[in-house]
Amino acid sequence: MNVTTRRALLAGGGLVAAGTVAAVAFLRKPEAPPVHTLLPSAVPGTPAIKVGTIADLKRTDPPAIPAAATFQEADGTLRSLGDYAGKGLVVNLWATWCVPCVAEMPELQDLARKVAGEGILVLPLSSDRGGAEVVRRFYAANRIEALPVLLDPRGEAGRAWGARGLPTTIVIDRQGRERGRVEGAIDWASAATVGELRRLVG
Repeated sequence: MNVTTRRALLAGGGLVAAGTVAAVAFLRKPEAPPVHTLLPSAVPGTPAIKVGTIADLKRTDPPAIPAAATFQEADGTLRSLGDYAGKGLVVNLWATWCVPCVAEMPELQDLARKVAGEGILVLPLSSDRGGAEVVRRFYAANRIEALPVLLDPRGEAGRAWGARGLPTTIVIDRQGRERGRVEGAIDWASAATVGELRRLVG
């Protein structure tokens, strides 16, 4: 399972090879992290990314209401999880400079399309300092059309929710409770993953 951390970025030029796990400090990101405009599979010489399965999800037992936190839409409008009351949520904390984050974006898009009519939303919160334009460029280069541009530019939501690195994905049920989380990239579009998410969100 790959989790991008500040230490790994400094030591490895921002690329995390398969099997490497470390710690992203949301408080102290690299000054100028590289922006990966293309998926790793499209970049020759990029190390393989280990992608896990839904079995890597750690259950939150008992289910708990996440700490209050805000994030932004592309136009700067502030949002909170409470704005999505009654919906199942897959909240993905990511950044364009995080290689495992970038690697799982197509699967998150596939997941969003599969559950679009079921009241389940995929919310990718980018911590890129470059803001919405950086995310838009990445989406355009990789044909990501089914995911919204949402921002957590200072990592405040990630810190409030106890995320230790990127990517971290938190599953929220229709009652607004955290049911589980995954650290690292997984195959979000598999039948097993989609079935388990439907069960968790209720």
